[in-house]
Amino acid sequence: MSRWSPEEVVARAVSDDERLWVPTSNPGVHVRPLLFDTVRGAWVNVTRIRTTGLITRHAHPCPVHALVLKGQWQYAEREWPATEGDYVFEPPGDIHTLMGHEDESLTMFWITGTLVELDEHGLTTGYADVFTRIHQAEAHFESVGLGADHVREYIR
Repeated sequence: MSRWSPEEVVARAVSDDERLWVPTSNPGVHVRPLLFDTVRGAWVNVTRIRTTGLITRHAHPCPVHALVLKGQWQYAEREWPATEGDYVFEPPGDIHTLMGHEDESLTMFWITGTLVELDEHGLTTGYADVFTRIHQAEAHFESVGLGADHVREYIR
């Protein structure tokens, strides 16, 4: 390894430690941070869904990669469900509405750029990027006793 390379990240993707699961604004949905790439503006996390129905309608201006580790979910605009073992590539500009199914699902997402939250008319209601995700995780880790600096384990 070059002396200029950042340290590798080795993290348990599906942790039994509930403190590592960051709640989202959607009840029943948590994310497990794995990497915050502040140079490329990307983040990698495992999304855990424990709810059914509509979760969020959003778009990405950059590609997204997903690997379903457990369970299934789907986009309201698609006929196919993403099931355990499936790889999903979301092209830039795709708009979709994430829907949870009955059983718990776990999916690793690699997101670059932003996640643009949309209402039912397609109007922007909010966004997330690597820095908003870092701040969200930092606040959560502080609140559960891990300390705000715990987030540094995932920043490169």
